[in-house]
Amino acid sequence: MKFRIAVILVIAVLLNSSPILADKSNVSIQIEMLPWDKVNKILPKYSKFIVMDVETGEKFHVQRRAGSNHADVQPLTSKDTKIMKKVYDGKWSWKRRAIIVINGNQWIAASMHGMPHGAGALKNNFPGHFCIHFYGSATHRTNFMDLSHKLMILKSAGKLQEYINQADPYEVIRAFFAGMKQQDIRIVSAVSLQKIEWKNHLKYVENINLSRMLVMPIEDLTEDLSLEIPVEVDMVIKNSGRRSFKGKVYLVRFSPYDAWEIDSIQFLEDSKLLFISNKKA
Repeated sequence: MKFRIAVILVIAVLLNSSPILADKSNVSIQIEMLPWDKVNKILPKYSKFIVMDVETGEKFHVQRRAGSNHADVQPLTSKDTKIMKKVYDGKWSWKRRAIIVINGNQWIAASMHGMPHGAGALKNNFPGHFCIHFYGSATHRTNFMDLSHKLMILKSAGKLQEYINQADPYEVIRAFFAGMKQQDIRIVSAVSLQKIEWKNHLKYVENINLSRMLVMPIEDLTEDLSLEIPVEVDMVIKNSGRRSFKGKVYLVRFSPYDAWEIDSIQFLEDSKLLFISNKKA
């Protein structure tokens, strides 16, 4: 029964459906997007809970060991470490992933990265701890919510498209590059004008950062249906090394009430990423 519900849940989240799900036995599960100050009390230090990866449905047990701006956690056993590493295709990574934290009957939208760092105290074959973020939590370096973690939490909660629909063009651009950085097909698809086989392109993007963007007052854009936003982007491309792009991102919408969408094919062509992926396909 639990496995069946988990499968239904993963499919529904990926399709961005309602966060409230039910099976034929009228057993319902609600994915809550709780603020960090509440989660901090629900999952205190030394509490144990389950992490479920949204994309794969894989589950493993963890214990919270520390953390004030977010939860510093460790896999509970070596078996849990093995499952977590499998989620990351066998390589530890800083990339964010959408997860659901299961604490008893409570399911909470969250985001994790997969890089062991700092200290660890459990005998679990995991060299350190990793971080789990909830809505409103912050990184070690800033007092602000990390955009990539935020997008993953929205994805977990089934609220990603709702956020994109209400985002201004600059938030859409930031989400586009955050999605590319995390190699997340769901995020880049949510802001893209065209339907693209993103897997063929994202696998070559080892890293990408929006370093500069020309921003105009939002009130000046209320009636615009198309925009050309100058940007500067730094990239690391697989087998090609570092490169930069200085150009424009093109956005369109069909009315002032519709969501902004990025002309992804134009960006892939202008940045030469389309050429690289086609050449290596």
